[in-house]
Amino acid sequence: MKVAVVFVVLVGAAAWLLSGSDNPFVYSKLVDEVMNQPDSFEGRRLRVEGELRQGSIQFRESPCEWRFVLYKEDKEMPVRFPQCVVPDTFRDGMGIQVTVQGELGDDGVFLANQVIPRCPSKYEMQQRLEAGEEMPYDPNAKLPGAGES
Repeated sequence: MKVAVVFVVLVGAAAWLLSGSDNPFVYSKLVDEVMNQPDSFEGRRLRVEGELRQGSIQFRESPCEWRFVLYKEDKEMPVRFPQCVVPDTFRDGMGIQVTVQGELGDDGVFLANQVIPRCPSKYEMQQRLEAGEEMPYDPNAKLPGAGES
């Protein structure tokens, strides 16, 4: 009887993990890999990593939506993020790596439900500071695209 209860609990836990919205089995790819064969990734949940294209961030207030472009090698992927808030380190002009999670639409636009900027290392930040660049976590810095519609 105890073995049967343990078995049922384990099967139930596995089913819950597989059916949850935060599926642990999401593909992780680079922008160039996805955009080389976009048809094979359409409609599939995946994570895509690339570099944020400088000057590509646009924000619309009503309804809230962020748009930007990620690139890798010679491939670009437009991204829509229909939320009002992005992480503080998501800034233009910093050359940051960004991971997005969501689905690639049949129009080639990635519809993200999560945006994760990867901050430069402490060493990279020190080099940029010495070169006179603004830090991405500067609380006085203006949000990119703020006030645009």
